[in-house]
Amino acid sequence: MERVAILGGGGMGTALAMIFARSAGDVRLWGRDPEHAREIAESRVNRRHLPGFRIPDSIRVLGDAGEALREAELIVAAVPTQYLRGCLAALAGSASAGVPALSVVKGIEFGTFARPSRIILETLGTRPVAILSGPSHAEELARGLPASVVVAGESRPLCEAVQQAFSDETFRIYTNADAVGVEAAGALKNILGVAAGVCDGLGFGDNAKAAMVTRGLVEMARMGVHLGGRPETFQGLAGVGDVVTTCYSPFGRNRAVGERIGRGETLDQILAGMENVAEGVPTIRSVHALATEQGVEMPITGELHQVLFEGKNPRTAVIDLMTRAPKDEGAP
Repeated sequence: MERVAILGGGGMGTALAMIFARSAGDVRLWGRDPEHAREIAESRVNRRHLPGFRIPDSIRVLGDAGEALREAELIVAAVPTQYLRGCLAALAGSASAGVPALSVVKGIEFGTFARPSRIILETLGTRPVAILSGPSHAEELARGLPASVVVAGESRPLCEAVQQAFSDETFRIYTNADAVGVEAAGALKNILGVAAGVCDGLGFGDNAKAAMVTRGLVEMARMGVHLGGRPETFQGLAGVGDVVTTCYSPFGRNRAVGERIGRGETLDQILAGMENVAEGVPTIRSVHALATEQGVEMPITGELHQVLFEGKNPRTAVIDLMTRAPKDEGAP
């Protein structure tokens, strides 16, 4: 994996380019906006999505997808879920057949309920696909702080190749055979990030937030297992690990959105001023529709959907969660 093409000039794509450049000989970072790509290439700083960090000169920042993908040995998808299908479909002709892909996208497509790995296969054609997930805020990766993540997929050789190629003293990669569970956890944890922010915005304190996180993990695992994932995956890096980061870190975009909702701002007001995408917002919409269609009990997600998209008061939503019918903690 000497030549890596990273599709997506956001914070995560940029941070991963910086990490992969330590191992790969040729890392190309492609941005959907050619002007933004040109600005990054000239200034060596992604001021829009990851300000304050210099991008090494060895990383080629490109606005031309064909050039970015030429002779690539690994394609990394780092485009938000809601844009992923259209973006990949537009550049599919430049992606050589059979070149493996690595998804770092954390979401579920609205309407189709497709996970990012499926979108990759449907747009770029049959090829080995792996998922990289876990607690990995771009800001800390760019600083070179220690992080541990997991790579999962049906192709064990691909997972092991990614693990061996990009693990180093500050970036440790574990393998996991449960691709469905890892990918589902990466999407579902963003819902809890929004919920944690609502708790913060309402000033409900540590007890309430801890209860929400704990019960939210139950809800995550319930949906993840329904989709075909393994229960233990949600206790690992892609589950508990990413939930902790998402719900407590000051860098968490989803938590920040929820906090502002809890303080009384509307979703339209918040999204209008955001440069980066908070994946939890469209994921709540997608997962609520999926849970409703397939009869999976997800009360936290349901209340969040009412708050974000139906105008429900967030304080009332919390009260409604607290006054649900009593049940045993271990009940399914």
